[in-house]
Amino acid sequence: MTRALAVARYVASDAWRSQRVLIPAALQLGVLAVLFGGDPGALPAPWGASVLALYPVAAWLALTLAQTEDPVQRSVTVAAAGGPGPVAAGTLVVAVAADVLLSTLSVAWPLVATPYGASPATVLTGLLAHLAAGLAGTAVGFGCALLPRIGWSLAAGVIVVLATAVQPWLPPVGAAVAALETGSGSLIVPVGVALLLVAAGTAALARRS
Repeated sequence: MTRALAVARYVASDAWRSQRVLIPAALQLGVLAVLFGGDPGALPAPWGASVLALYPVAAWLALTLAQTEDPVQRSVTVAAAGGPGPVAAGTLVVAVAADVLLSTLSVAWPLVATPYGASPATVLTGLLAHLAAGLAGTAVGFGCALLPRIGWSLAAGVIVVLATAVQPWLPPVGAAVAALETGSGSLIVPVGVALLLVAAGTAALARRS
């Protein structure tokens, strides 16, 4: 765990220095400003749009974090960390921290910027829906990072996101959005599926490292 946290600090510092993580984060902020700048309607339905936006943003962030180093630099990091496991775990820590931060911001924005309030249960539902999308995006980003070229990784990420985000029956993202729009339905399955996906993505990333 200590090694993973040390890698997490290194990955976060390296990503911040490169400033490549700022673009997807700014994209999510822009979506929130537009979405909640007027009268989006009563919650939780408007959160469905910010959940859909967070999905590709989280995938982009995870892909960026997983590919901040070239293969030679990555091999040095793996050796210094004591193996590929801590490197993958450290990258996961940073990606999940970004997911939690953007999810919290997405849920809080309309509560502050619009006249619509929400009960604690509704706020929790919105937060879980965003986390499900963020974790699913992280899994997609880690999976696409396995491809040998960044162009292929980006293309694969776009295809996966477009194919899976718009199906209301498909967890985690489609089912989470449907639960918000209808105001009913459990988020246990979407969150559970998202956790399984991100665990599989992290394991695959560890094998690549």
